[in-house]
Amino acid sequence: MRTRGGWILAVVLALVSVFAGALPASAAPPAYLKLEATYGGAAAGNGWEQVERYLDTTSGFRQEQYPPDGRGDQDGRRLTYFGGVKQPYSGRFLLYSAPGWNTGARQVPVLLVHGANDNPDRAWANPGESGGYGCGALSCPGTGLMQYLSARGHRVFAIGFAHKQGDNLMQAQEVGDAVALIRARLGVPQVDLVGWSKGEMSTRAYVSSVKPSWGRAYAGDVRRLVTLGGPNGGYDYPYAHGWAHDLSIWPECGGKINAPSPHLRMTCYGTYTTHPEYAFAPTGGYDDYPGQRQMLARFDAVYGIDQSQQDWYTTYYGGQGLYTYGTGIQSAVDAGSLIAPLRQAGVPASVPAYLLAGGTPSIVGIFNENRGPSDGVVFVSSALDTTGIGTVGGTALIATANHLELGWNAAACAQVESWLT
Repeated sequence: MRTRGGWILAVVLALVSVFAGALPASAAPPAYLKLEATYGGAAAGNGWEQVERYLDTTSGFRQEQYPPDGRGDQDGRRLTYFGGVKQPYSGRFLLYSAPGWNTGARQVPVLLVHGANDNPDRAWANPGESGGYGCGALSCPGTGLMQYLSARGHRVFAIGFAHKQGDNLMQAQEVGDAVALIRARLGVPQVDLVGWSKGEMSTRAYVSSVKPSWGRAYAGDVRRLVTLGGPNGGYDYPYAHGWAHDLSIWPECGGKINAPSPHLRMTCYGTYTTHPEYAFAPTGGYDDYPGQRQMLARFDAVYGIDQSQQDWYTTYYGGQGLYTYGTGIQSAVDAGSLIAPLRQAGVPASVPAYLLAGGTPSIVGIFNENRGPSDGVVFVSSALDTTGIGTVGGTALIATANHLELGWNAAACAQVESWLT
């Protein structure tokens, strides 16, 4: 016969069992993820509490190619975080943790995913890290969306990729890895994703289960998806404004930006040179910009082409121009754009998507998109394109922000925070 104390103990144990089943339990990180290094305190920098480097040991990740002149190499603090390796293996990624990651009052943590040729430090924490104009404006602030959200009780994380222009399908797998790590660490069932520019591609690919043949499908662990200036409908800026775009890339013209060119050959200061390493599509044994190719879509039928640019017709449609030669945008789209596959796969209705666009083509230092309403790079119609999205949670246009300001503009930060609350 049970004593009165025994009955009480039995009831308590039963209640513990019931409530334990109703609450998310902490779990070990996936076995295929290996923690290689941790940087905390002053070593983290830019306001982050810590940065960790992980290796996804899944077979299928590969060493992506980098521009041979070093313009795509890791630099700054990221070079330290990747163990001094300038061209890291694409199975490695960084997980940044913001102050309050384990104490914030908001239940659902947030993972920030940066865009092309960028990193979590400049994108989310210190827009001025790369110097003047690096944030798209004449002067750059010292804080960004990370601090804004963290100060309001959100538990904030960010992912950093090995390749600045890498394959979005591999990076989508690492977005899933980061979500799994955050869930295990905090004992939560879901995470919110915020993808900026190219970061929209990997976040959307993850929740849509658009993946390589060896990849893992979406695990049902995302509550909300937020995109900032994301090319949901694609973009064609480099082909529509090829000559102006090339001047910032082609070394013989003084260019050094880490971005692909719509041309294979070009005349600079009287010298005709060839650079297959800057091509959108695999060319001459090079494939340094797969992530850019995957974002391409044609807008010539909607907004036309900038006919003020030298060789505008052959740049867009392919062929030999007066100063340049290229194969045209359609060949690059055919070589692996993900816009159509992402739309066809669709974002699950269980993941409400919130789309934010910038409305000011005012990025300092580049030729801004001028054929239609844009943020300087991505058309507003593309950033707010809801094709294939099962549940549209909301859309917004920040008329005062350009593409590079969306991670720190006050109105943009407030809008994002309202969607996450």
